[in-house]
Amino acid sequence: MDTPGNLPVFNRRIFFWAIVSALAGFLFGFDTVVISGAEQKIQALWGLSPGLHGFAIASALYGTVLGSLFGGLPTDFLGRKKTLLSIGVLYVISAVGCAFANNVTIFIMARVIGGIGIGISTVAAPLYISEISPPPYRGRLAGMFQFNIVFGILIAFASNALLAGIGDNAWRWMLGVAAIPSLIYTVMCCAIPESPRWLISRKGDRAAGVKVLKLVEPEATDAQIEADADAILVASSERVGSDKFWTWRLRVPIFLAFLIAFFNQLSGINAILYFAPRIFEMTGLGANAALLQSVGIGVTNLLFTFVGLWLIDKLGRRTLLFIGSFGYIISLGLTSWAFFTQHYAIVPACIFAFIAAHAVGQGAVIWVFISEIFPNRQRAEGQTLGSSTHWVFAALLTTFFPKMVAAFPPGYVFAFFAFMMLLQLIWVKTMVPETKGVPLEQMQKKLGF
Repeated sequence: MDTPGNLPVFNRRIFFWAIVSALAGFLFGFDTVVISGAEQKIQALWGLSPGLHGFAIASALYGTVLGSLFGGLPTDFLGRKKTLLSIGVLYVISAVGCAFANNVTIFIMARVIGGIGIGISTVAAPLYISEISPPPYRGRLAGMFQFNIVFGILIAFASNALLAGIGDNAWRWMLGVAAIPSLIYTVMCCAIPESPRWLISRKGDRAAGVKVLKLVEPEATDAQIEADADAILVASSERVGSDKFWTWRLRVPIFLAFLIAFFNQLSGINAILYFAPRIFEMTGLGANAALLQSVGIGVTNLLFTFVGLWLIDKLGRRTLLFIGSFGYIISLGLTSWAFFTQHYAIVPACIFAFIAAHAVGQGAVIWVFISEIFPNRQRAEGQTLGSSTHWVFAALLTTFFPKMVAAFPPGYVFAFFAFMMLLQLIWVKTMVPETKGVPLEQMQKKLGF
């Protein structure tokens, strides 16, 4: 993969803009996991019942669903840049609110605010990166959002470990320290430009859009810049000139966005990430060994996410989905077989293989793919559809997984996930187009709308 130092000057500038917006993913990953180090102390401190404790800890997830459902509104009406900046403000408020909460109500409110920021970030950040990136680099640049999510998760675990021994208020520091990267991200957002596609197609400010295009393509002539602006304007008005999203004409990208998010969660990824220690303990591992194996999941996820980003613009999105699907089917099928036959020794290796398949396949592709397949004027709504579908099924799966493994032998549960990935493989083979290297304005012609 080309490194930032090897890119031309104009691409180094775009790389910086992409890194800044992708840091929203780092805050997403950090905020999601940091609660794991504080949840037991919070329950004891405020004497929470199991039901209220569960609601308090899951409150960020409810905010995430809310943010993902409505994240397209500020992204379209305020603009990509202002929305990204507002995400940082929400994270700062959430971190400070959690750190100074003196009762569970304030704590829940602060977590919901952070969750709303997470939900909006999954709409705005991948969308912004896709709109400023040249086609040959778009996959790896937009994929940095996912990489930062995984990196944020690891840093949150490390931060919790470092702060765990500082006293009774360690949990407040664990949650409050998120304000530091959140503030840095917010300030850095002031240095990025608005998306030229939003300026031209949504705001109707061609002059400002052209100015940003010149920053994106400093080596291009004025005539080439004007031609690019014309292409954005034409693509935003022809055939899909209506602002309506739920139309028959957009059925293909709507269907693709829904299904990639649906299959992402029906692989069982969130259940395995959230309940890894429980799964490993089912195999007879002790609690400490199970926790250690869970750390291995985090490391595996990070390493193979990098592999996915290295490959996404070389092999393409569709190819990575094929690789991931085969990896899913084999690893989940073997896990199911191991539980049925009590060959528990292979389960950790199978779970690591599953995480690797996800990181290279769905994990690397989902946010990139959704951000590429909609026309300029409907891109924010399309990202909202994919993001909200992802989070709704994530919430449902996380809620019902413990009941699933209690009601059915684990082998059946993993067999179900493997079957769903077989359906994904068929879907990828028969319906998923390749979007690698295709300019966004040409994507609607490729998809036939």
